[in-house]
Amino acid sequence: MHERDPIERFREAFKRALESEPFDAARAALATADKRGRPSLRFVLMKELDQHGFVFYTHADSRKGRDLAENPQAALTFHWFTTGEQIRVEGAVERVSDAQSDAYFATRPRGSQLGAWASAQSEPISSRGELEQRVAEMARRFPEGTIPRPANWGGFRIVPARIEFWYDREDRLHDRILYVRSGEGYERSLLSP
Repeated sequence: MHERDPIERFREAFKRALESEPFDAARAALATADKRGRPSLRFVLMKELDQHGFVFYTHADSRKGRDLAENPQAALTFHWFTTGEQIRVEGAVERVSDAQSDAYFATRPRGSQLGAWASAQSEPISSRGELEQRVAEMARRFPEGTIPRPANWGGFRIVPARIEFWYDREDRLHDRILYVRSGEGYERSLLSP
């Protein structure tokens, strides 16, 4: 185990989850709050991880995007039943570069790219038919070739201030290991279950 590097510790846990989870191990619950502190929680897919943090992609005009514009702090929780592990990440949120967002958008299936253009994410629609009509309009707009990334769609990075590793143990005497950012590294401590 990597006692001083929680990112490497996460990579090891994620690898175990990828090998055992029946669903996408990249799914995580993302908590945001608006400027008045009203929380909102939903699942997202972590698409990238590096020493700077955990990246997911969405519409900036979605509820989560609006929350993050007003209050650029978030929490992300992974729970993998098959390995008995839970990992909690908390920290400031920043936008990734346009180049990074463009590069990821280019890897998405064409239907997902069209959907990013068609959906006014989190806004009311009159029916499923309305959404399907918008997708058809985008398919006519981009009949072939490269589909550019919508300007309001991109990546967000949670820069961890805290990362907690939770391991299921008998009698609810779980192991909890907390890493708190300190300068360029992290301070490690154990928490009572």
